[in-house]
Amino acid sequence: MPEAAVPPTPPVRLSALLAREDLALRRIAGPAGPDTVVHWVHTSEMADPYPYLLGGELLLTAGVHIPEAAGTGTYFDDYVSRIVAAGGAALGFGVAPVHDTVPRALVEACDRRGLPLLEVPPQTTFSGVARAVWQLMAQARLAELRRVTEAQQSLAAAASRPDPVPSVLRRLAQRLGGRAVLYGPEGAEVAGAGREPGSAVTSALAGLAGVVRPAEGPGERPAPTSATDTVSGTHLAVYALGAGHGFVLGVATAHRAPGDHTIASVAAVLLSLLTGEQHSGSGAARSAALVRLLLGAPPEEVASLLGGERWLVVHARPDGDAAPDPVAASALGAALGSALVDPAGDTVRVLVPADRAPAPLPGWTLGVSAAVAPPDWPVADTQAARALARARATRAPLLRHSARPALADLVPADEAAAHARTLLAPVTAHPALTETLRAWLSLHGSWDRTAVALSVHRNTVRQRIARCAALLETDLDDPDTRMELWFALRHV
Repeated sequence: MPEAAVPPTPPVRLSALLAREDLALRRIAGPAGPDTVVHWVHTSEMADPYPYLLGGELLLTAGVHIPEAAGTGTYFDDYVSRIVAAGGAALGFGVAPVHDTVPRALVEACDRRGLPLLEVPPQTTFSGVARAVWQLMAQARLAELRRVTEAQQSLAAAASRPDPVPSVLRRLAQRLGGRAVLYGPEGAEVAGAGREPGSAVTSALAGLAGVVRPAEGPGERPAPTSATDTVSGTHLAVYALGAGHGFVLGVATAHRAPGDHTIASVAAVLLSLLTGEQHSGSGAARSAALVRLLLGAPPEEVASLLGGERWLVVHARPDGDAAPDPVAASALGAALGSALVDPAGDTVRVLVPADRAPAPLPGWTLGVSAAVAPPDWPVADTQAARALARARATRAPLLRHSARPALADLVPADEAAAHARTLLAPVTAHPALTETLRAWLSLHGSWDRTAVALSVHRNTVRQRIARCAALLETDLDDPDTRMELWFALRHV
């Protein structure tokens, strides 16, 4: 069966059920330790409940099935032994209306067989006991889901640190209260975090890691992707990190909570991405390209290492007010077909090969540049930023920069630039005014859309445009003036 997407419902400790004052349950036989847990409740008046039990039940009975001569024979011993054989967790006996007290022979049988026996008082209904168990399960379920969610967020944050692999292992060990180890392709421990569990457990964990290591030879049967074991009371689990990577995550914990597998699986996915990035050919090529750029190589020299000659720059913002986290930014890059992602700030920037034309993505607003060669990446970055601003203002999921020929192409570039500098000189000393004027003109003088595009109040837009009109000493309601200013802004 496939693994559950969320942790299973945690069982309820019998001690927690006994602590409910509204139930007034009383343990009168069997062990009193805190380890007894209940997975569900079942009511039965069958003399042999074995065929109807799955294991882990609190079995409730009013003793209707008990014959009159049961106390003189082996009836109760046989009855309790069948419950224990079926894996029942505890037995609850309802006092009244059939029996005034719990039969003494039943108490003795439960003590002999080690089955907890609870006395259910007359005022407590069996349905009330079942409802209390479901309530406790719901509370435990909510607490476990909250724990898993918080662990996922902390692991994602650890993966974005400068030392991501050790950080993820440390956070995983803290969340599970145990030891987390990363084994390399040769089976040696690469990194570890958390308290050492002892030599026997450490050796067993390393041995279990070898079980899930992918087969290397052609035609060999693939190993399982995960495995578990228990050694000296310590729970062990191992996870293979991605096909062909050869890395394995090992976890050793004193206790095993239902959500631990989900938390460890999230860590395995993150570590798989991190180790795959470091050891894959594409990851090495990207690292080489970055080093060459930092050492002064021109962009056109490193473009071949990145996998393309012409590129698109994509600016993206998630719908809503929340800033994108590193995991969401990586997922966006994967959807666009590129690992060259910059998740800084409110906007995610992605460098995409030109042959991978972006399409609208649910939950994101995208601005896409024209296809450019590497030396023009800064120009494309500006184009994508402006396209994103227009897309957000017009509520379009994706807008592309238009690079079609225009009338402005009829004027020599140097003359156009000189004219633009002269015309816009009064406002170019104020970048906020220049950008506001550009956005306002591009959005046909809409105050609201310009405010959205610039993430400012509409009154701020009005004040800035009024200031531009005063500095330029012109009427911005005149269409000829707007056209001339727009022409000039294209060359600034």
